[in-house]
Amino acid sequence: MPETPMDPRVCVGHVHLKVSDLERAVRFYTEALGLEVTQRFGAQAAFLSAGGYHHHLGLNTWESRGAGPPPPRSTGLYHFALLYPDVPALGRALARLLRHGVALDGAADHGVSLALYLHDPDGNGVELYTDRPAEAWPRDAQGHLAMVTEPLDLQDLLSAAGPAGP
Repeated sequence: MPETPMDPRVCVGHVHLKVSDLERAVRFYTEALGLEVTQRFGAQAAFLSAGGYHHHLGLNTWESRGAGPPPPRSTGLYHFALLYPDVPALGRALARLLRHGVALDGAADHGVSLALYLHDPDGNGVELYTDRPAEAWPRDAQGHLAMVTEPLDLQDLLSAAGPAGP
C-alpha cells in the first residue's frame, strides 16, 4: 500500500543555526534583517522572530563558539529562506540590506518567485524571497512547473518598496 503524501498544511517552522559569535549573529539578524529577539539563553543561544511568533530562527554557540565556517565542497545547509508576503515587503528588505552594507551574492527572478541571496557573518546562506501567485507560475506544454533563473531588476524591486522603508 503506497504511503500518502505529507499533509499540505505542513510548513518549515523554524531554522536553528550554529554560529561562532552569538552577539555578531544577533546584530546581523536584528539590524540587517529586522528580526526581533524573543528569548535569550545567556551568551549561548538566542531565539528570533517576526511578528511575535515564538521563533523563526534559533542561534547557538553550543558546539561552534569561535569556529570557522564549514569548508567549501562539504555537505550541510546550502541556505534557508525567509518568505516575504509581497513584492513591496521584499523591496523594503532589500533597501534595509543596502542601508546596512550587506552585500548580495545574487538576485533572481525564478518565474515562481523573486529572490535575493546573501550570507550571514558565519557564512550561512540566506534567501529572502516572495512568491508570485500560483496561477502566474510558468508551466510547460504539459502543465509542469517550468521555473527559470533570470536576472532580477533590483531598481524595480526598490521602486516597489515605496518611499518609506523600515
